[in-house]
Amino acid sequence: MLIAAIFVYAIAMTLANLSIATFGVWVSPINAFLFIGLDLALRDWLQMQIKAWQMAALIVVSGALTYALNQGAGMIAVASAASFMLAALADWAVFSKITGSWFKRANVSNVAGAAVDSVAFPTIAFGVLMPEIIAMQFAAKVMGGGFWAFLIKRKI
Repeated sequence: MLIAAIFVYAIAMTLANLSIATFGVWVSPINAFLFIGLDLALRDWLQMQIKAWQMAALIVVSGALTYALNQGAGMIAVASAASFMLAALADWAVFSKITGSWFKRANVSNVAGAAVDSVAFPTIAFGVLMPEIIAMQFAAKVMGGGFWAFLIKRKI
């Protein structure tokens, strides 16, 4: 299960980027729910399974992989790699400070990660602040994170 979770964590961002590059910004709320929400919740589960240095390495390697596999997507790849790493670090920091059940910690930290990613990605990718896209992405990431955290919790 651990190896599969690491693989899914690393590949989710790449799939999100390819669909944005292919279909444009309108697909970002769908990606936010499906892929980013999954990534945020799965990152929290992985944090409980591996050591801190391994989690840090996974975040950096996944960010680099996200860029390397999507270089043709230009600024979308840059924005995704940067926002992915920033969001993962914000999520990690909040998750580490909160006490309580994994489910509670995951959902609270997902809000922080979703906020960082929702502002960083579209702003870097498209070079302009897009409040409507940010709001839609944030809501979709929080809901997606909750959905995926619920499914992960049921499997634990």
